[in-house]
Amino acid sequence: MDTDGILMARSVQGHPDAFVAVAQRHGVAIHGYLARRAGRQVADDLLADVWVRAFAARGGYDSSYDDARPWLYGIARNVLRAHWRSAQNAALAGPEPTVDPWDDIVDRLDSAASGEALISAVRRLPPAEREVLLLVAWEQLTPSEAAAVLGVPAGTARSRLHRARATLRRVLAAASRETDEVST
Repeated sequence: MDTDGILMARSVQGHPDAFVAVAQRHGVAIHGYLARRAGRQVADDLLADVWVRAFAARGGYDSSYDDARPWLYGIARNVLRAHWRSAQNAALAGPEPTVDPWDDIVDRLDSAASGEALISAVRRLPPAEREVLLLVAWEQLTPSEAAAVLGVPAGTARSRLHRARATLRRVLAAASRETDEVST
């Protein structure tokens, strides 16, 4: 099986079907990323924008990278930001996104008390820490790949991830202690 780097190089050399193979390989992951942040209905349209932008920018892809996922997540992130800006301008909304991806997850958490504490803690994380945490936890990227998506050095992404995880560990430990106190 060819790497994404090889496929992207072929695509630039006049074989657009090679780009289709990259899109098929990563379509579900990129759609999931968008759906968790903007809702499933909007994600379809945003995904189309991602593919249009990625196809237009494929000449700038460094084919020495075997995996195009971080590059595609970066494009998806930019498309998502543009969507939020246009939605905010149209509705004169505040600076937060109009969809909160955590609302869909609440029902699946094992413990309501720790779940509420976790959600609250994630919402209170600084946006830079929250974003790297979600890329690693939800999108299964490595910290280095998340750094590439965010356009920051790998050490910065690792540092942000460490701070986010430490904050969440403290919150969950406190919630666990509270649950233990209530049950005894």
